[in-house]
Amino acid sequence: MAEQTVKKAPEADVINKDEQTMKKPEYYTNRELSWLEFNYRVLSEAKDKTLPLFERLKFLSITASNLDEFFMIRVASLKDMVHANYTKPDISGMTPQKQLTAISKKTHELCAAQYNTYNRSFLPALKKEKLQIVSNFEDLTKEQSDYVDEYFMRDVYPVLTPMAVDSSRPFPLIKNKTLNIGALIYDEEKGDKAFDFATVQVPSVLPRFVKIPSLKKGETTIILLEQIIEKNIQKLFLNYKVICAYPYRIMRNADLTIEEDEAEDLLKEIQKQLKMRQWGEVIRLEIEEDVDKRLLKLLKKEFNVGEEDIYKVNGPLDLTFLMKVNGMDGFDHLKYKKYKPQPVHGMNSEEDIFTQIRRHDIVLHHPYQTFDPVVDFVRQAAKDPNVLAIKQTLYRVSSNSPIIASLAEAAENGKQVSVLVELKARFDEENNIIWAKMLEKAGCHVIYGLVGLKTHSKITLVVRRDEDGIRRYVHLGTGNYNDSTAKLYTDMGLMTCSKPIGEDATAVFNMLSGYSEPEAWNKLIVAPLWIRDRFYEMIDREKQNALEGKPARIVAKMNSLCDQKIIAKLYEASAAGVKIDLIIRGICCLKVGIPGVSENITVRSIVGNFLEHSRIFYFYNNGFEEVYMGSADWMPRNLDKRVEIVFPVEDEACKAEVMEVLRIQLEDNVKARILKPDDSYERVDRRGKTSLSSQDYFCEKAIAQAKENEEDKKEKSRVFVPVESI
Repeated sequence: MAEQTVKKAPEADVINKDEQTMKKPEYYTNRELSWLEFNYRVLSEAKDKTLPLFERLKFLSITASNLDEFFMIRVASLKDMVHANYTKPDISGMTPQKQLTAISKKTHELCAAQYNTYNRSFLPALKKEKLQIVSNFEDLTKEQSDYVDEYFMRDVYPVLTPMAVDSSRPFPLIKNKTLNIGALIYDEEKGDKAFDFATVQVPSVLPRFVKIPSLKKGETTIILLEQIIEKNIQKLFLNYKVICAYPYRIMRNADLTIEEDEAEDLLKEIQKQLKMRQWGEVIRLEIEEDVDKRLLKLLKKEFNVGEEDIYKVNGPLDLTFLMKVNGMDGFDHLKYKKYKPQPVHGMNSEEDIFTQIRRHDIVLHHPYQTFDPVVDFVRQAAKDPNVLAIKQTLYRVSSNSPIIASLAEAAENGKQVSVLVELKARFDEENNIIWAKMLEKAGCHVIYGLVGLKTHSKITLVVRRDEDGIRRYVHLGTGNYNDSTAKLYTDMGLMTCSKPIGEDATAVFNMLSGYSEPEAWNKLIVAPLWIRDRFYEMIDREKQNALEGKPARIVAKMNSLCDQKIIAKLYEASAAGVKIDLIIRGICCLKVGIPGVSENITVRSIVGNFLEHSRIFYFYNNGFEEVYMGSADWMPRNLDKRVEIVFPVEDEACKAEVMEVLRIQLEDNVKARILKPDDSYERVDRRGKTSLSSQDYFCEKAIAQAKENEEDKKEKSRVFVPVESI
């Protein structure tokens, strides 16, 4: 992987580029604007007419859900800084207020692009495929109108709670992310035209859209729930005249502020903070663009939002409903055929998993390969009488997790079970509190994480009594122990019974459950105390090799890159002549193409059917190639404020497998976008080249290997019968 053309800077120039020079603000991209650029890449998938139509719907829905979280956390955090008069600029030289101004401009443009795609591309294309989404309830035929009114009275009306606002009834609490309909009403009996405000929440317990009779046979027509309520809103205010009614939606600050040092009970403190989310500052108001000015003025005042935080949209609010449309039956021809994760090459589901791990290390590649071995690892450990202890970290798990069930069963079977459940996993706090209580009830030792740190590492340790003594089996991964998202996220894992890694795994759990900090590690690189310096060392080693005229190469794959010090190190290495290839799905604060600084760095982002999530790090090391995987991105929070684990892949066959992942992704010319010096991304020019989509490649490879597995199994099961016995 080292044979690459590099632009070699003269050694004197390299020496002159000291650390401070590499930290010039103009050498960095703002984190938030880089993230918005990522969401534009997701939107470009929605616009890509070479994709099946329903797959494109999915991508537009993702842009909407992404933007929601961005506002609730990132924009909210910047607003908190502004309120606190915090003016320190970020690594790109932008103050919080400047960032908010730039974000507002770009997000308004993004919203306009979202709805332009919805109205101009999706609605006509869906209509062509005989799926009609009603844009205006006034366009309904009499038959459709009667059907909608009947549905309203039967299924919707009993659930609704209309709330009027007047001198005796204060403005109600409008919950975060809920869809509501605001109305101006007045009392006809009084005769005056003074209006009151009323609101009704669109119930989330009912389907967002409803199928209604179609005009033509073979067509499907759907109408959104808020339109059904709008059409019948007069029935909610019988003694009043409804002047106007429009859907609206607000986004609140959902970033939890937890004083962990002062909290007597972290679980109770987080439960209290979760309740406070519904009272958070309103940071975004979405409303239809033709809204009555009087209604908008009232909402603007009540929510205390500025003009820059109001998003007037030309279409239905909350486009995440398109994910539900994607799930509709009868349109399979407009979707990709659902991919089924394949068995892991070389593994036998009928053989004891511990025997297979003893034979050799095993690399797992999800979702191309099934997540079942990870589930089976814990399940078999729970039932195996020779297993003495199971220890595991849990960050995000599925709502019906088989791993949780196995851990509970293990404790009930008398095994020593220790589980770190990270209560501070954003938006999974409530879910994790439920699991923590359930595991405690089953008899597990449950740890809630470390004060001031999130435990983001993915590690499972099984201590087993084998015939030759006690042995430690370890699973390490780049993704969560979530069997649901393992079908959607690309992640990698390693199963090993390496003695040095087993010893390190024990040290990790001793550190998490007590105050035992090891002086040194055998193999694992652990954050927050050790990981940053180790990455510095490996980058500096490549830099030194380049200065000595030796081949030098770094390849790193991650979700985000925004740590200034790491980027400065990469700049120094690039200036020395190190060839650096980065595969970064989302945020990238590094700039390419800076003369004498980053000319040897390439950055690519792959956005495809699966969410790229694995973290892989490759260093050429003068021919003694090193490969690492782990849970950490190159971000300050991962390197300094979380418990993370990066682990080496040393088995030669496993190492080759991981290196192939990097090689194929660097050759992707279908789903890859290349970062340009102006911070934009553009698709790879593949004229004259064979098309290669890395995700398709790994799907096809996994299917081929599964067939090979089956053929091997059949071959071994054949019984040889001597001719004489016939």
